[in-house]
Amino acid sequence: MPIFMDRHFLEGTSAADVAQAHRMDLDIQDKYGVKFLTYWFDQRRGTAFCLVDAPDAETAQCVHREAHGFVAGEIVEVALSAVEAFLGRIHDPEPAPGQSSSDVDPGHRAILFTDIVGSTAMTSRLGDRIATEMVRAHDAVVRRCLSQNSGREVKHTGDGIMAAFAATTAAVECAMAIQQEFQRYNGGNTEPIHIRIGVDCGEPVEDSNDLFGSTVQLAARLCAAASSDQILVSENIFREYGAADLFTHATRRRFKGFSKPMLVFRCDWADAGVN
Repeated sequence: MPIFMDRHFLEGTSAADVAQAHRMDLDIQDKYGVKFLTYWFDQRRGTAFCLVDAPDAETAQCVHREAHGFVAGEIVEVALSAVEAFLGRIHDPEPAPGQSSSDVDPGHRAILFTDIVGSTAMTSRLGDRIATEMVRAHDAVVRRCLSQNSGREVKHTGDGIMAAFAATTAAVECAMAIQQEFQRYNGGNTEPIHIRIGVDCGEPVEDSNDLFGSTVQLAARLCAAASSDQILVSENIFREYGAADLFTHATRRRFKGFSKPMLVFRCDWADAGVN
């Protein structure tokens, strides 16, 4: 059966209410031949997301309708591999000792892209073998920083890495750590590696009708627009990070796939206190 993720608008609903609704779904799911795998709830934004194995979207909706009446406002088919890559799980987690119902994962994620500047020219100049070693050096630095900042690699892009973070602060701090690591790397190597980074954040199911669709697109566009050694972030990141003095040179830019100009900020990582 296909896998679906739905989005509920539940402003004013508590985490305990959503947990109870999930249990009510589980109680009657066998009647409809579906399996509710897990859910996420963002109380601050008033949104919940359910992951369900069902024959079709309407059947999944029928369970919600009968169990508790919280019918989804949007439902899309997704790949389990993509859900696990972005969100880190595809089943209900085991509660940690002392965890309360208010500790539910909101599903909101920050998406980060890295890209090696001039990778094609680097390959032409150095040859395939040395260029491959340079990419491996990039991968090692980025993956070390991801590990230290609770980031999750979603995929390798050939000359960069796409990653997801549960916390916006972790994504920004990881981006700064990556640039600072390459600054140190370049100080001790005759062949420097310069990269650019783009970061955006959002919810799993958005207007793009895909899992982090527009968030991924904007993060990728920001990365492509960044200059060598730059970090560009979206207005969403700027608002959520909570340290306005870190971001400068706000400009509006037009990006392919977006109907309106997007507000873009540069992150001044060189002066930040990240080690």
